[in-house]
Amino acid sequence: MQLTRKAFLQSALLACTALFISALPAQAASSTSSGENMLHLTQEWDKTFPQSSKVDHRKVSFRNRYGITLAADLYLPKNRGQQKLAALAVSGPFGAVKEQSSGLYAQTMAERGFVTLAFDPSYTGESGGEPRNVSSPEINTEDFSAAVNYLGLLPEVDREKIGLIGICGFGGMSLNAAAVDKRIKAVVTTSMYDMSRVMARGLGDTLSAADRSKILDMLSQQRWQDAQNGYPTAGSHGIYIAADGKVVMPARLLPETLPDNPHPVVKEFFDYYRTARGFHQNSVNSSGAFTATSALSFMNMPLLSYIKEISPRPILLIAGDNAHSRYFSEDIYQAAAEPKELLILKNTNHVDLYDRMDKIPFDRITRFFQQNLH
Repeated sequence: MQLTRKAFLQSALLACTALFISALPAQAASSTSSGENMLHLTQEWDKTFPQSSKVDHRKVSFRNRYGITLAADLYLPKNRGQQKLAALAVSGPFGAVKEQSSGLYAQTMAERGFVTLAFDPSYTGESGGEPRNVSSPEINTEDFSAAVNYLGLLPEVDREKIGLIGICGFGGMSLNAAAVDKRIKAVVTTSMYDMSRVMARGLGDTLSAADRSKILDMLSQQRWQDAQNGYPTAGSHGIYIAADGKVVMPARLLPETLPDNPHPVVKEFFDYYRTARGFHQNSVNSSGAFTATSALSFMNMPLLSYIKEISPRPILLIAGDNAHSRYFSEDIYQAAAEPKELLILKNTNHVDLYDRMDKIPFDRITRFFQQNLH
């Protein structure tokens, strides 16, 4: 009986070992897969800006630490030689895709000698993640660090010389990433938004505590509806309190057509996202909205609590003098530790820094990274 039991245990152990060994190739393939085969990446040029003849471009993908596969455009200078180069990860604006502003920045900086990566944030554009069009302060911050992972493994890149460019709402995310990820050596933001602040307090910090409570109550109730439906409802994070005191959450971030006498900020965004200037079908801002309950985590998790911990790595904050968002950059400049720079551009609004080549100070951005990625 004892021999039989011993033989049984040995057989069971061998069987388990064989199963484990036979599973290894599948696990290894899963963990090392680049993800290109899992995403449907558009191969033709579909950007909102013309392709440059001065850079090499290819579509790539990589995973963040949540297992979400991100899609990106990699840009390399054509005349890069054999030396390892400094690299930049670029994303934003909030609700945009790599075919829009971030791609323009990435291609332009590649023309100036950097390896650059413009990526679609998790759950948006060509990147993976279900359900679609979720935004998250934590996951979108992680997306920048995952981009650093990818860049640092490229043979063309000096991993000790990696910086970030964050545009609009991803300016706040890029600063948050730099605060926690010491591999990031320098950060530039343009038209920076702190998405947690604007959702929690309203534009210009105009949201009262009572109105904030109303919005949180409405979003909490929305969770019942989503749970009943089995899928999340889309809704703009531009939630507001109407004159009658009720909470209003538009179904879209931007209207299908521009109304008469629109709010100046709505018109500014509309003129980019909803016109031939910047429209792209993959963009949340161009075509719809994030999930309605995305706002909950931003309202409860301040992004830039540890802004001082970026120091001694430098930051450059760029904003237009006429930008409705200017105060975000000014306040972060005051809160951050040295070294820091604030550049306010004359006769420039928020959206000008998305794509106006005569407004975006690429020479200044180039000098900043040349001086600080060393």
